[in-house]
Amino acid sequence: MAAVVVGVATSAAALPGGGAGAARGDCPEVRAKVERLEGRITPNACAFMRRQIAFGELPTGAPPAIGDLSHPRVKAYLDIFDEEATLWEAGSTPQRGHTVIGTSITGSLRLAPGLRYRGTDVVADGGVMMFGQWNEITLKGHKVAYPQIARNVLGDDGKTLQARRYYDRYALFRDTVPELVPDGLFDGVADTGPAPSRGPAPERLRAAEIPDRLAAWNGEDVDALLARMANARLSGPGLDAPLTTAAGKRAYLQRFFDTADVRFKAGQVAFGRTTTYVEWHGTVSGPKGKDIPFGIVERFGSGGEWELYFDTLPLVADRGEIGALFQKLSQP
Repeated sequence: MAAVVVGVATSAAALPGGGAGAARGDCPEVRAKVERLEGRITPNACAFMRRQIAFGELPTGAPPAIGDLSHPRVKAYLDIFDEEATLWEAGSTPQRGHTVIGTSITGSLRLAPGLRYRGTDVVADGGVMMFGQWNEITLKGHKVAYPQIARNVLGDDGKTLQARRYYDRYALFRDTVPELVPDGLFDGVADTGPAPSRGPAPERLRAAEIPDRLAAWNGEDVDALLARMANARLSGPGLDAPLTTAAGKRAYLQRFFDTADVRFKAGQVAFGRTTTYVEWHGTVSGPKGKDIPFGIVERFGSGGEWELYFDTLPLVADRGEIGALFQKLSQP
């Protein structure tokens, strides 16, 4: 069973005003529908965001049959992608082309036909788009909500050439199939020790810092990762609330590195006025498998937020266990 995929769709030409609308301003219709929009909002970025929001508002109706690329919502989803686009989902190899990507979304819409989302923190940097969103679905009678970053590289027409999705699939199973789901990676991690004194938020991440930060992730250098973020509040998978104490943040990162041996390269970066997104991608090895496709997106926010987006599922379950979870989830 394919993982839940959140994507976009509906051609710019089919939307009010067409793709040329972005040339008349700063994409005001999008700005009105997301929590924060920053960056270089070029016409192709605006076209992408308009389709993203249109897809989120489009009802699925009767779920598609597996492989039915003529279903209205599937067609809408595929319209975002270039014919030869690639789409990387957590824990998998990239999908290429409309037939493969479309077949995957039919499985996702059958699993969660009521998928909805709203835009949160969105940064456009010309042809690079980091679209933060809050997803809501219903699975086995349980309402499930989780954050995601939809990272896209766009062509001049706003079509996605390369997409990656960063979200924690563990959230799909925690309450829906408790009899099968393993313990969460960060169970028990919490703030301890003295509360930090209020201080200035960390300065904006600069492009010149990226090589050192990449080295810190690959070198499992908790001290370096924490030192740069000082008084920042850390949010990430497995946390019900941000961590604010040095001990809590250290415990979180140490738990991650105790399980995950990452081999990252620097990916896309999107700089906004107050917010920066940085992507790290490559592989992870751990007790559940070796050289698993993996990545993390960091968000450095305007008010001292430090947010991590990644999938914990391949760190707590192997391929067979993940398959069993999805099979159980798809059963009535």
